[in-house]
Order: sequence, then C-alpha cells, then structure tokens
Amino acid sequence: MVNEDKLAFRFDCGAVWLNLLATKGRTFSTTPVERLATPGRLAEWLEHCELSPAQPPDQDDLHQARALRELLRTLALATVEEQPPPADAVSALAAFLAGHDDLIQLTVGGRLRRRPPASTAHALARIARQAVDHMTGSDRLALKRCPEDDCRGVFVDPPGRRRWCPSPACATRGRVRALRARRNAAALRSNDDQTPAPAQ
Repeated sequence: MVNEDKLAFRFDCGAVWLNLLATKGRTFSTTPVERLATPGRLAEWLEHCELSPAQPPDQDDLHQARALRELLRTLALATVEEQPPPADAVSALAAFLAGHDDLIQLTVGGRLRRRPPASTAHALARIARQAVDHMTGSDRLALKRCPEDDCRGVFVDPPGRRRWCPSPACATRGRVRALRARRNAAALRSNDDQTPAPAQ
C-alpha cells in the first residue's frame, strides 16, 4: 500500500487552479482531508504558488479560499463531463471576479514578474481567472477526472493516457480493485468449467 502524507499539498495537477482543488483530498468520501485547515496553511500554499499577498491571510480569507475552491470544483466537473454548468455557480464566480479587479503590473528582476497581489482576495481572483481561461478555451479538452468515486480530482492529461489523478493512493486503490475483479471473474469461469454437463 502507498504511504502518503494525507496533509501534504499537491502541486502535480497541471495548473495552479487545479492544485487549489487538490487542497481537499477524498472530497466525496465520508472522511475528506482538509489541507487548508488554517490561515497559515493558506499562506504556505500561496507562497509555493508565488502568490503571496502583501497582507497575510486571515480567517475570512480562508473561508473565501475554500468557497472559491468548491465553486471551481463544481464548474470543473461540469466541464470535464461536458455538462451544462450550474447557473448559480456561474453567477457566483462572475460576481466574485467583478468585485476584484487586479491591474496587471509587470516588473523585471532577473526574469519577468508580476507585482504581488495586494490581498488574498486578489490572489484568489488571479487563480479564478486562470480557471476561467482554462475551462472556456481549447485547453479544457485536456482536463480529466479521476474515476475514484471518493476523489473525482480534476487534472491535466494532454496525451490522454493517465487513468487516475496524480495521487498514488487513487492509482493503488484502483489497481487493487481491478485485480480483485479479474481474480473473481477468473474464479467464476473456472467454476463454470468444472460444472458437469447435464445428463442426456
């Protein structure tokens, strides 16, 4: 079995906004894993994404980050499944973005950089805009959903070869289940072969 730190952040989903979705693990299980448990954890995650705001996140920012994450999750799953997105989710995202203009200011310091976001809300707005661009353009075609029912994580898979999300636990559970199903099917076939034919 895979030993995995359940509280470790995941940065392997293919885009910052998808990594935000992964800050909650096993989302659809009875025991989801909340990786953004405190404002400090949110600050740590934003720093890793090079989105540290001028002011550190507070509890309200944490609530807003979690709410945006679940809003984007709803829209992402609808996008991957090629279903119409819920109108209320679209309206909520549009309202959030309308309330957080973020002028692009570029600087050069060894490489091209963008000015840090003024607040956590502005950092989240940058993530939300990335998500909108991804879900409304042709890049959406490379999005895929993990088949594990308790996960359903969305990730980028341009070649279309990956079956599970990047979490080793999902792949392991899926493979174990598939192996058991094959063994059960083989056992049933073997039993059928050994059943004597009815007398003529």
